[in-house]
Amino acid sequence: MRSFLKFFFASFVALIVFSIIGFFFMLMMIARMTTADKVVIGTNAVLVVDISQTFNEQRTNDPLLGYFSGAPGQVPGLYDAVRLIKKAGKDDNIKGIYLKTDGNGNGYASSEELYKALLEFRESKKFVYAYAEGMPQGAYSIAVAADKIYLNPKGSIDFSGYSLTMMYFKGTLEKLDIQPQIFYNGKFKSATEPLRETKMTEANRIQTTAFLNELYGNFLQKVSRARGIDTAMLHQYANEGNIQFPEDALQYKLVDGLKYDDQVMDEIKRSLNLKNDEKVNFVSLSRYNKAEGFSDTRGNLALIYAQGDIIDGSSPNGDMIASEDYIKIIREARQDKDIRAIVLRVNSPGGSALASEGIWRELTLARKSKPVIVSMGNYAASGGYYISCMADSVFAEPTTLTGSIGVFAVLPNMQGFFNNKLGITFDNVKTGQYADLGAAYRPLTDKEKTIIQRMVDSIYVTFKDRVMDGRKLSAAVVDSISQGRVWTGLQAQRLGLVDRLGGISDAVACASRMANLPETNIVAYPKPVHPYEKILKTLGGEIRSSMVKEELGEHYRFYQVLKTLKRMTNGVQARLPGDFIIQ
Repeated sequence: MRSFLKFFFASFVALIVFSIIGFFFMLMMIARMTTADKVVIGTNAVLVVDISQTFNEQRTNDPLLGYFSGAPGQVPGLYDAVRLIKKAGKDDNIKGIYLKTDGNGNGYASSEELYKALLEFRESKKFVYAYAEGMPQGAYSIAVAADKIYLNPKGSIDFSGYSLTMMYFKGTLEKLDIQPQIFYNGKFKSATEPLRETKMTEANRIQTTAFLNELYGNFLQKVSRARGIDTAMLHQYANEGNIQFPEDALQYKLVDGLKYDDQVMDEIKRSLNLKNDEKVNFVSLSRYNKAEGFSDTRGNLALIYAQGDIIDGSSPNGDMIASEDYIKIIREARQDKDIRAIVLRVNSPGGSALASEGIWRELTLARKSKPVIVSMGNYAASGGYYISCMADSVFAEPTTLTGSIGVFAVLPNMQGFFNNKLGITFDNVKTGQYADLGAAYRPLTDKEKTIIQRMVDSIYVTFKDRVMDGRKLSAAVVDSISQGRVWTGLQAQRLGLVDRLGGISDAVACASRMANLPETNIVAYPKPVHPYEKILKTLGGEIRSSMVKEELGEHYRFYQVLKTLKRMTNGVQARLPGDFIIQ
């Protein structure tokens, strides 16, 4: 017994010592990861822009995420990337851009902003070479901004047109004996279609065809301008399947050459007047950001990034537009006398109608004391449009998806699932007729259905009122362009839902003019989280999400769909369907 206790205490002490050493070792590792080394770009440099990388609205700085998952730990935000590309055009040390186009991790509107930034860079007369081994259409839509487009001789290119696919779960729910009790207002409101249909309704097919053709037309026009080929001819190439192999892309003049990576490197060296044995000074966008980036921590113009689903309450990871968090952020900017104008960058398919109303209210108060400008990203629809419509001026890209003015509610009746699949039954005692309204273990009564539909209708009327007041449109006009219908930014401008076409830079310039700012200094919200706090969060949810994404690969989108469907049962919603896939 004595020897056992001796061994136990020795092991216990060793464990404590090991834990202390491990703790301090981890602190040292974190300190090293978060210490900003001085970055020197050097001369005769080439900026590398890899568009397969996703540029979120705000920059990411997750050293441990990069360490554990292999993903880049520090990535500039979209606005950072745009400003850096433009800045490189005036930087004597940057001689050109090497555009990697093996994929595109960005949405249509984000891609539009990157495309325009590259065109502006080219005005400096510096080169832009695009190269890929396999180039999807989304990447090609940005590659056409380059001087030269090169493709691997044994690679691939997609030029087949756009398609949109929606996932439908009605059959799955029937197999599980689950009945979705759905209430909505707006004949085009398609967010609940996956639960109540097995294919597109005619109304949804009409709106989808309209905005998909608009997106595709924008793509063809960009290719036409860059390659000097008529849009009708380009459409014919896609429709007849003429572009199947790299040789086809070269024959039909969609690319400038078929080259291997080393051959492209040789051309870059010739452009830089380097010898064959000399190395090119490649500088990644992330590295350039470290050297020449923007702090955006103090200024006279508040740039508030609102990205993700709109939810009630607070978001622990800060990856959603949580009403409680954003009301505080907007209020801080509103009450700060040094802040002369606010730009709200919205990239959201919507979410909770109540949360949207709360954010709308705070923005309306802010507008009474200073200009409020909205810049729309890939999506600013449904709840995303709800929080945008009150602005002094609304900017969108032609390819932004917006509108979708409509609401819905979903209450699942899982009685059949519980009873027939699991053998579970329920019984209860209640003090009022509606005390258990919305309980998942039984169907709604007709009276209860009437109550919920009236609630949905009331919120829909409020939504339209917000649009009428904010956009200065008549009730008849708003009713005709709402009904849950999705519009592109270009269509929305024609209808009066959007004021101007443009990106974040245009919105910032507009806000500066309205506030009479001689020099604009930006302060970004939400404010950056301290690296140590960020790392603790990274060790939790973000690494789990990254691991799930890595494990599921391209099927990760289906996992996201299921998460979205789960959120759709949380109160009355104003959101886009979270399950359509545009290719």
